[in-house]
Amino acid sequence: MDFTRILPEECLSLIISLTSPADACRSATVCPALRSAVDSDAVWEKFLPRDYRLIILESSSSSLLSLGKKDLYFHLSSHPILIQNGTMSFQLEKRSGKKCYMLGARALSIIWGHTPAYWTWKSQPDSRFPEVAELKLVWWLDVKGKIETRILSPNTNYAAYLVFKLKYRHTIGFRRRTVGLNVDIDGITSREERRVSLDSRDEPEYVRERRDEWMEVEMGEFFNENGYDETVEFSLKEIDTSYHKRGLIIEGIEIRPKDIGS
Repeated sequence: MDFTRILPEECLSLIISLTSPADACRSATVCPALRSAVDSDAVWEKFLPRDYRLIILESSSSSLLSLGKKDLYFHLSSHPILIQNGTMSFQLEKRSGKKCYMLGARALSIIWGHTPAYWTWKSQPDSRFPEVAELKLVWWLDVKGKIETRILSPNTNYAAYLVFKLKYRHTIGFRRRTVGLNVDIDGITSREERRVSLDSRDEPEYVRERRDEWMEVEMGEFFNENGYDETVEFSLKEIDTSYHKRGLIIEGIEIRPKDIGS
């Protein structure tokens, strides 16, 4: 019995909306008769975050609300939108629809970040943000960021990633040297400090090139159980003042779901 001929499209859409975006796309591929139901706004409205309208209205991309829900979903999963006056970005994880954020360099607390002799702010053509931070010269490296768990997807294991570049011909203090990376929830460290070199030649298993041609390294992970109003803090630190550091370019810290199954 072909249930797609018996059940009205509204019922099929309701059933599909109780699955996942990945399952919905598979259903349309396996059973072309379901394609109309799969493509309906009723399905993709369920896959979008409940507060997606508010997020988009507060962005520089409010015209996206005129798109159909499926088109909007896939746009948000492949094109980050800027929020918080261009200091943060928002995106959806494509397979699950879970929320991803990036704190741009301007949203971070950078010790001596406003002292031109130590840090400079500049535009970078391959960055999603208007400005990135370039390290000119410091002995004490200390960068922090934070995000509220209530804006993240609940019941989700998240990881934080430092997104950066090294100006290799002008870099000092990072080759064969490590920095400390931490993730804290309300002041409680989720794991021991991670010591990692930011130079991919030292740590190719940890420092990876992204599709956008920036580099990233995982800072740590945390589980956002119920989306309670907690604060997650991220830190990059190296306070060994016996040598100076230069040549690090920071785009931001990305917070995205980890270990999403295919």
